[in-house]
Amino acid sequence: MRPVDDAAHPLSGPAQHDTPSAAKKAGVSNLVLRVVSAAVMAPIALGVAYWGSWPFAVFWAAAGIAVLWEWITLVAGRDHKLMLSSCGGAVAVAAVLAWRERPLVALLIVALGALASSIVAPRKDRFWILAGIAYAGTMMLAPIVLRGEEWLGFIAIVLIFTIVWTTDVLAYFTGRAIGGPKLMPSVSPKKTWSGAIGGTLGAIIAAVLVAALFGGLNKTAIAGLALVLSVLSQAGDLLESHVKRHFGAKDASTLIPGHGGVMDRLDGFWAAVVAACLIGLLRGGLDAPARGLLLW
Repeated sequence: MRPVDDAAHPLSGPAQHDTPSAAKKAGVSNLVLRVVSAAVMAPIALGVAYWGSWPFAVFWAAAGIAVLWEWITLVAGRDHKLMLSSCGGAVAVAAVLAWRERPLVALLIVALGALASSIVAPRKDRFWILAGIAYAGTMMLAPIVLRGEEWLGFIAIVLIFTIVWTTDVLAYFTGRAIGGPKLMPSVSPKKTWSGAIGGTLGAIIAAVLVAALFGGLNKTAIAGLALVLSVLSQAGDLLESHVKRHFGAKDASTLIPGHGGVMDRLDGFWAAVVAACLIGLLRGGLDAPARGLLLW
């Protein structure tokens, strides 16, 4: 499908003819909605991360299913009950297995859900449906696997939240303040190199402060980790923008005021947490992924 042009997007409607003053007011209103939504969601996410155990698994299972619903709706429209039930059920069961420290079995269940949905998916949509299940499944599994270790698991999640949120906020404000060359205009016309660099530098500083707060962490290693995860977070944001433009959508959904959908809110987190989980698994194994991520 041909990527949609922002200026001609049907969702923009009369906005093409808005005065600069009206556009500015709309931008301010949207920013206020974003701030209010973030002020509500961030404490909930941190509280659930601190609690851990089954509430954390339920939280991320719900997020994974919401992302799956948004993705399948983008690809196949709203007539997708059979596909959503087959792979959504697999994501829910996989969350329970991951919480019970059976990550490999959980991954297998997600794969089986993907296989079941591919059978009923139209041939033209099959690749995108499988990609969506992989996207939602890994978004659900990675944080649960990392949070499995009590205290270090909590620190790992807080560190990733800090990197992603700081990158997002500072990239937005730095880009607006400085402007300059666009990062990838064909995918996301508003993102700039200045915003990307500002977000990454801010994430490095914030990550080092978190390392100092909790103590016992190698600050140089954490700074390097923040650099990698911040860059990947922005890549995840661009990837999701590419998917939306491919299917002619402005937002994944309207579930979160000012942010669009759950997928819009978690695109950067998905890339960062999956990468962090892989690093942790490579260094700490299935028994200690958070330790492998944090202790260098």
